[in-house]
Amino acid sequence: MVESSMSISARSSEALARRFGTPLYVYDGDALLARYERFRKAFAARETLLCYAFKANPLAALARLLARAGAGCDVVSGGELARALAAGFAPERVVFSGVGKTDDELRAGLRAGLLAFNVESAEELARLARTAARLKRRAPFAVRVNPDIRAGGHAHIVTGLAETKFGVEAAEALALYRRAARSPWLRAAGLQCHLGSQILSPAPYRRALARATALLGAIAAPLGHLDLGGGMGIGYDGGPGLSPEALARALLPGLRGLPQRLVLEPGRWLVGPVGALLTRVVARKTTSRRRFVVVDAGMNDLLRPALYGARHRVVAVRPRRGAISAADIVGPVCETADFLARGVRLGPAQRGDVLAVLDAGAYGSSMGSQYNSRPRPAEVVVRGGRARLARRRETMGDLVRHEL
Repeated sequence: MVESSMSISARSSEALARRFGTPLYVYDGDALLARYERFRKAFAARETLLCYAFKANPLAALARLLARAGAGCDVVSGGELARALAAGFAPERVVFSGVGKTDDELRAGLRAGLLAFNVESAEELARLARTAARLKRRAPFAVRVNPDIRAGGHAHIVTGLAETKFGVEAAEALALYRRAARSPWLRAAGLQCHLGSQILSPAPYRRALARATALLGAIAAPLGHLDLGGGMGIGYDGGPGLSPEALARALLPGLRGLPQRLVLEPGRWLVGPVGALLTRVVARKTTSRRRFVVVDAGMNDLLRPALYGARHRVVAVRPRRGAISAADIVGPVCETADFLARGVRLGPAQRGDVLAVLDAGAYGSSMGSQYNSRPRPAEVVVRGGRARLARRRETMGDLVRHEL
């Protein structure tokens, strides 16, 4: 198509659009496995568990590939837990994150036998202990410490600052480990922190490791793992993003001498570059101010540009000859925020042309909705040059299926 982690040609993209219709999410399964293997090799010098951040893209066909490759999983809801286990992730390789776990979710995690609950507050730790006592199952946990480090892209996805809702301060974390030591139903399994998302430099991880290491030295309990979270960013502009090799060079020296297994939670880095959203031009419109190319995908299919101001590359699958000019790629939803890209350098576009929104494999379909009563698109996974429907396109009947 263009330079990306995908190996799907323009001809194949057009054929997929004809066969499955548009809008259409297309994922390169072979590229996903190659990226996972690259990340794994970068940290091969130390025992490391890569827990796929399920929120990035929970599609079962992709999750199964990673589970079979040996990945663990990071989940943030009971629904994600159920889907992750159904996809084949071993429960002892699953961590349960999130600030608002319900009692039902705690029970589900305890019954599954997870690696750890990433605990976000004193109240959650107390509820976990009570729930574990009722089930007579000891609960493994890791306190999520807030390192007060600014890292990440948009302000909405910065989670490691003290003013955010995430984690606890170091002093409270120590108190929680001391409190847990008095409970027969709690087992301190690890220590966790998470900085944010779309982080492009290894420096914040190095600082987080230093603060976590200092805290480990003050915790009396023998912890089994140190979880430094996820957030590894990709180059939406076509650049390299944060490489796992650079991250390993930043972290591995600081881990020498620590007995804990390292846990990382990559999501976007694994799946983002291996997905594209194919969309078809339905209209063109030029005003005295702007050139608009209207397509059949909208903010209901890919919310990131409207929500975060995210900038995805958009290319014509079959570029036409002619003058190139700036164009706004907009969708059919009745909001001005309904755009996929603004100011894209694009040649002539005709009704029916297929465009590809690149690097759309993460937080695309998973954040989709039926806004404006628009059915969600189909999703396809390509492996070895063969495409398989992984999620069917919703129908008009699906829009009202759960209504009474």
